[in-house]
Amino acid sequence: MEVILLERVEKLGQMGDVVNVKPGFARNFLLPRNKALRATKENRGLFEQQRQQLEADNLARKGEAEKVGEKLDGMRISMIRSAGESGQLYGSVTSRDIAEGVTAGGVTITRNQIVMDHPIKMLGLHEMRVSLHPEVSVTVVVNVARSQEEAERQAKLGHAITAQEEERAERAAMAAEAAAAAAMAAKAEEMLEHAPEEDLVESVVAEVTGEAEAAPESAAPAEEEAPAEEAADESGEEKDKG
Repeated sequence: MEVILLERVEKLGQMGDVVNVKPGFARNFLLPRNKALRATKENRGLFEQQRQQLEADNLARKGEAEKVGEKLDGMRISMIRSAGESGQLYGSVTSRDIAEGVTAGGVTITRNQIVMDHPIKMLGLHEMRVSLHPEVSVTVVVNVARSQEEAERQAKLGHAITAQEEERAERAAMAAEAAAAAAMAAKAEEMLEHAPEEDLVESVVAEVTGEAEAAPESAAPAEEEAPAEEAADESGEEKDKG
């Protein structure tokens, strides 16, 4: 079936182009959404009469879409879902879910503006294209995780967190700890190789210093006993005189 495009249609043509499409595609998509007219003689003449107005309207819509795109491009939205250890979702994330998430984020769009070939069925970060106008598209990032905390971790890592990922992270942490322990052991061994002479000197000094400090204490009792001996001598002399 031949139709006249009333706006740019991706992979099909620009406004005003006459293209041949499958009847089902025309009846179910192009015609009901006012993206095209049947390429009859009457419609060709009608299009030429309205062409300038159609182009002006299209330009205005494009400008509005570009303003919305500035707010929307790069937006990240989180979708919390249950999933198995491999990251397979118990269910899926659809275009309706994404549209609702974007709208909750402050920019109103419809599910028909989300360009996706199939629903999202795995954990992780998924870039989805949003068509705001036939000539304006932006990208949003859908972060599908089992919890908000996991979503934050995924955003930092840049990929999904699965059981395998957790196991790899644990192995990496253990390897880092082992490497740190080995480095500390090597450093300690290196210090011991250079330490014996210094340690020996310190121990000798400690022993000598200990003996020096102990000597005055041992001499003190002898000095204290001297007055007693002198008192005994004086007592003996007094007895002799008597």
